[in-house]
Amino acid sequence: MDQIREFFQNYGLYEIVLALGKAILVLVIGFPIRNFLTRAINNIMKKREIDESLRPFLKSLFKSTLTVLILITAASFVGIETTSFVAILGAAGLAIGLALQGTLQNFAGGVIILVLRPFKVGDYVEAAGQAGTVREIQIFNTILTTPDNVRITIPNGKLSNDNIKNYSAEETRRVDMVFGIGYGDDIKKTKDLLMQMVKSDERILAEPAPQVVVAELADSSVNFKVRPWVANADYWNVYFDFHERVKKEFDAAGISIPFPQRDVHLFQETA
Repeated sequence: MDQIREFFQNYGLYEIVLALGKAILVLVIGFPIRNFLTRAINNIMKKREIDESLRPFLKSLFKSTLTVLILITAASFVGIETTSFVAILGAAGLAIGLALQGTLQNFAGGVIILVLRPFKVGDYVEAAGQAGTVREIQIFNTILTTPDNVRITIPNGKLSNDNIKNYSAEETRRVDMVFGIGYGDDIKKTKDLLMQMVKSDERILAEPAPQVVVAELADSSVNFKVRPWVANADYWNVYFDFHERVKKEFDAAGISIPFPQRDVHLFQETA
């Protein structure tokens, strides 16, 4: 108010009217431009498929920033020193930032996740030491549900700075399985049987080609690795079904499945 009073005392009527005219002109032109730019930003975010929960906030933030700039510019034409406003806003922003450091970190992490999309709702992910299906992606937190229906809430700040393993990102996955047979069993017969089982399962893809290989000569077994490719949705069904089929097919073909054994020797001492 002192600056406005000083302005009216130091300048004549012409200068005052001219300054007020400039300030009004800034407001008249500035607000329509602000609205136009806000709509343009909103349309750009829609075309780039920015998450719907993030768009209103970014739109409001952009609009508020333009409003402050317009008002400060208009105020400068009527003799108000804008440097004081800028200093106050800067100090307020610093104080708020220090007070809400953790919250702002989570917010920034939420923005990064919603913009870069390392995962989406419905994906099964492993991150920040937790694993589960993504149920909600909020501004500050991401909510997972484990296979046994436990709800996990992870702060986005921690999530955005950690490694994220997304099991649902690709359409296909490789099923890695290991089966052991005895050293007295026929390797070729076993390999042919496993490959026949792979090819007979309609859920297993022809490309990439499945693998059946001898992977290890272990202490008590010859271990085969079976690596078929399946659609992501069929992963666990194929995994469980194939193990059951292997036991039945090996039993029918007379192929043994070794299991750990221990020999115990008893010694009798005479007095």
